[in-house]
Amino acid sequence: MTDLVAESNLRRGDRRRRTIAYLVVSLVVVVGVVVFGTLSVDAAGTTHLTDRNLGPSWNHLFGTDRLGRDLLARVLSGLRLSLVVGVSAALVSGVLALLMACAAAVGGRLVDRAVTWLVDLFLALPHLVLLILLAFALGGGTRAVIIAVAVTHWPTLTRVLRGHARQVMSSDYIAVSRQLGRSRWWIARRHVAPQLVGHFLVGTVLLFPHAILHEAALSFLGLGVDPAEPSIGVLLAESMRFLSAGVWWLAVLPGLCLLVVVKLVDAIGENTRALLDPRSHHL
Repeated sequence: MTDLVAESNLRRGDRRRRTIAYLVVSLVVVVGVVVFGTLSVDAAGTTHLTDRNLGPSWNHLFGTDRLGRDLLARVLSGLRLSLVVGVSAALVSGVLALLMACAAAVGGRLVDRAVTWLVDLFLALPHLVLLILLAFALGGGTRAVIIAVAVTHWPTLTRVLRGHARQVMSSDYIAVSRQLGRSRWWIARRHVAPQLVGHFLVGTVLLFPHAILHEAALSFLGLGVDPAEPSIGVLLAESMRFLSAGVWWLAVLPGLCLLVVVKLVDAIGENTRALLDPRSHHL
């Protein structure tokens, strides 16, 4: 029996170490993309008309585009922009979800019903259509993308946080605080919100991949960031005119890089959740 317990603990330790290793590797790669993307901003906008539409080579690992600009530099710069937009939108959406969950928990039955109705309403609306309409109404651009993505991504996280907040409200120390005359918002600020921090962090990180993909989709449709910015969506939109000419690298390589970064960010969220809540991954 003792040997079985020791073996089980050893397996949990190995899984936890692997999870930490995956998390560290994913973070290093994502941070590297941000750093190299920042350093590549100037190179991404430098044109060489004599080197137009060159295929991948040692001089240009990802080839060049229609103006002779290095595609690798543009991809790194675009990924950095996507990560910045995704992080900003996910943080705004996460904070909105946290506020909604706290309000539903301490605001009484009427507020709880209103929050539930809003969550159900946003979840019932076609997601991409709502994104496009909001981005169009806000006039496009980086700020419009951040607002549109943030406004449309909070409902699912709100539902999760609301469930945990209701569990917190049933605790004995909440009842004691009420008997001591503490206000609802004091309870929300001092008791409910701190208990939701872990779920808030994991949920916000898990929103990053969706925010990044939707930013790319809006930019591809012309409703995202400024077309002069080398975002991944803009690069994919520009590549459509050259695919029939066999210039495949303009679409394939940026698309693959976007998928890799999205999977890495998703791995960060999943591994963080596994570390904070071992039962979810049987660590």
